[in-house]
Parts: sequence; C-alpha cells; structure tokens
Amino acid sequence: MCAATAGYRGRSVLVLEHTAKVGRKILMSGGGRCNFTNIHNGPANFLSANPHFCKSALSRYSAQDFIELVERHGVEYHEKTLGQLFCNESSKEILQLLLTESEWAGNEIRTGVSVSAIVPCEQGYRLQSSDGEIAASSVVIASGGLSIPNGGATPFAYDIAQQYGLEVLPCSAALVPFTLQPKEKELLKELSGVSHKIAASIGKTRFVENMLFTHRGLSGPAILQISSYWQPGGEVTLDLFPEFDLLTWLKEQREARPKAELVNVMAQQMSKRMAQILCQMFALAGVMGSLSNKDLEQVEQAFRQWKIKPSGTEGYRTAEVTLGGIDTNEINQKTMEAKKAPGLYFIGECLDVTGHLGGHNFQWAWASGFAAGQVV
Repeated sequence: MCAATAGYRGRSVLVLEHTAKVGRKILMSGGGRCNFTNIHNGPANFLSANPHFCKSALSRYSAQDFIELVERHGVEYHEKTLGQLFCNESSKEILQLLLTESEWAGNEIRTGVSVSAIVPCEQGYRLQSSDGEIAASSVVIASGGLSIPNGGATPFAYDIAQQYGLEVLPCSAALVPFTLQPKEKELLKELSGVSHKIAASIGKTRFVENMLFTHRGLSGPAILQISSYWQPGGEVTLDLFPEFDLLTWLKEQREARPKAELVNVMAQQMSKRMAQILCQMFALAGVMGSLSNKDLEQVEQAFRQWKIKPSGTEGYRTAEVTLGGIDTNEINQKTMEAKKAPGLYFIGECLDVTGHLGGHNFQWAWASGFAAGQVV
C-alpha cells in the first residue's frame, strides 16, 4: 500500500522482502479468504498507549477507501459477521490486487533479500543487504511484529527503532488462544472441538462471540478478542448465556419438569456431554423440583459468571498480532516518520497500535501505509 501510494506520486520505489514470497500473512489470513477490513472500523477498535495516535491515518484512509479499491479490481466479497469483510474466493485476490497496484505504480520488488544494517548518510540512508549496498533518500519499515514466526516474523523493526533511539514498549502475543490450568484442562479435554456462543469479559471490556474448546484450552473469536486485554495471573469472566434469561428459564423448567435432573435440563441448551462436564466442574446436581430459587440462582451464576484464570497463552506461534511495539510518541501521527530520524518511517503492526479481531489490523496496515506513502 505504501509502495504503490509513493509510486503513483512519481517516487522510485524498491520493496525488499526477506522471505521467498511476498504477502504470506495475507495468504494465511481469514482461513485463506483474507478478512481484509471491517466496515465498522474506527479508533475504538484499537489498543495503544496513545489511543489518539491512529485517528489521523484512519480518517484519511478508511475502510470504505479500501473497499472501493477492492471493487475496482473486481474482487467479490461478503460480510461474515460484525462488519467483517472476506473475499468470496481466496486471499490470493487481495495479494494480487496489491501486486498489481505496485506494478502500475512502477515499483520494483525483490524477494529473498535480508537487510543487516540501515546507516544514515548525507542524502538519506545506506542499506547493507544480502543484495549489496542500497542507497535511499527514505526508508519505510513494514516488517510487522513477532506473531507467527513461521510466516516470517522477526524483531527487525524493533531492532532498527532502538538503534535510532526510539523507545519500544513491551511486546506480547495478542489475539491468541488461552491455555488452561492442569485441572481444568483435564476436565475439559473431552470438549475439544465444541463451540458455544459466550460473552468474555475483563472489567468493562466485553466481547460476545463464539468460544471454542481446544485440547490445550480455549480459543474462538471471543477468547482471541479478550486475550488482548488479559495480563498473566489475571481472571477472565465467561458468560455462557449472554443473550438468554437462564434463571427465568430454569424456574419454568422446574415447574414443567420437576422430576428431571438438572444436568438433563441443561443439556437442552448445549450438548449433553458439555452439560455433564460443566455441571461436574461447577459441582451442580439435583432434581429440578428439589432446587430452591437460591439453588437456581447459584446455577445461573455458575454458567453466567464462570471465572477462569488461564495458565497462559499459546504465544506468538499462533497469535494473530503483537501487542505493544514502537512507542507512537516517537512517530509523527500524520506521516509515520520517526521524529528522531528524518526519512525513516515505521508502519503497520510494528507500531504500538493493535486492532481487534475482524479486519481491523489489516485496515491499520492500509491506512498507515497510505499515510507514509503520501509523503515519503
């Protein structure tokens, strides 16, 4: 995006990619269909030590701007849920769109080229690369964060930032599955592959989407979303009935089926095995007719205020993004240029701007790339 934008301004642009192919993360995203943006995208969808930083770039290159680009290239797409837009066919279409734009803009792209040093000089910078020395009046670093190392992630951006005296805030895996404590993991392992709509919350932050039980712990959109707000040692509250009046329903069931076991009644709202395992874990049992209002309130609380304390996350290996990164106070919010290093720009995930799940991180990539491309 940055290269094409700069190229259309008449700039001579060389794109260096250290892996053998460009756009691997694009190809991997959205189950191979690339969740390329979100129609509800806005500053509220991002985490940053400076929540105002992203506003300028997002306002100047919106989700609608990228949608129009997608439509100009004839890529068919659909809205999945919550404003998330996916290609109908393949994520290859988004990659091809960007490659086509780069070609039209006159960019040159070289793959398999690693950069070992970026050295300032009188008229910009000299890059020491595996392809020899390269001179450039401006350098834009768009090498991402630490997530998905088998997709080519490296700490390159952070290393260069620190070399030029820019502060890098602590990084951690985000939009990532939780692992569970041994006891819970053992109890829940039989539910691996089972999905259930929940609300996951930490404090006032709450996400209502599906949760997926895995052989290691918990995943699914709701868990990935809340993981960005979780701190090691902290708790997460899970509401297994976020859009259902469970207590009223339980009282109705007590009247209608007084001889039914609680576990069999709960099996009407989830799989029988899930009801059995959760009732066992929550120590809930009894015949409906014998349960008082207080008993039913305890049942509701167990299912709607299930507090878990994850043992950790699955880490960068499966994390979709990296939380933290280059301190945005070091960067010009309109141009993405480093304040301490004129002509050096940082865009995308390497900055301390982390989006929610659902196309927001791609939109930040497009918007920050466009912002730098306009001035570089």
